[in-house]
Amino acid sequence: MRVVLAEDSVLLREGLVWMLGSAGMEVTAAVADAEALLRACDEHRPDLVVTDVRMPPGHSDEGLRAALVLRRRWAELPIVVLSQYVEERYATQLLSTETSGIGYLLKDRVADVEQFLDALRRVAAGGTALDPEVVAQLLVRRHSDPLDRLTRREYEVLALIAEGRSNTGIAEALVISEGAVGKHINNIFSKLDLPGADKDHRRVLAVLRFLKI
Repeated sequence: MRVVLAEDSVLLREGLVWMLGSAGMEVTAAVADAEALLRACDEHRPDLVVTDVRMPPGHSDEGLRAALVLRRRWAELPIVVLSQYVEERYATQLLSTETSGIGYLLKDRVADVEQFLDALRRVAAGGTALDPEVVAQLLVRRHSDPLDRLTRREYEVLALIAEGRSNTGIAEALVISEGAVGKHINNIFSKLDLPGADKDHRRVLAVLRFLKI
């Protein structure tokens, strides 16, 4: 099986390359961004694509959008999308058309090597592999406060934004990097359904949501 892999985390990417190779799969390309993923698929025409949802440059939904482009180009191309946590909107978007040869898994599942490899093989054979947590949320389809979608860390970041702190100030307060702060803020914008506007405007809208205004 020939696989194209897209993951911006070097450690996870190299770990997956090793894992897939050990399982007898040939990783023909391992790339770090969505544009490189599209080029690699044009060049190698793989049997399976494994891609992260969030990749450079925006760390929002670049990997998912690339997956949708690939499915439009090659309707039967098997694709497994990896996500840090359940994002119902992304899962729904991915599964809104043809569901054969589609997988949506949380990255935590990679730790269970045999189940993860089984899911990849199932998708490559035209089946479907959905993370149990994804299935649960799609079935329940909670219509709750959008703030409930935030992780504890994202909620902390949003609270500090509401205090008027800059990214640097947030990083110092939470003892994390500014890059991590930027990723959390992008996640917040996405989960609160605040796409499209400039970042400063979205920060204001996010704070208004936080304050329930």
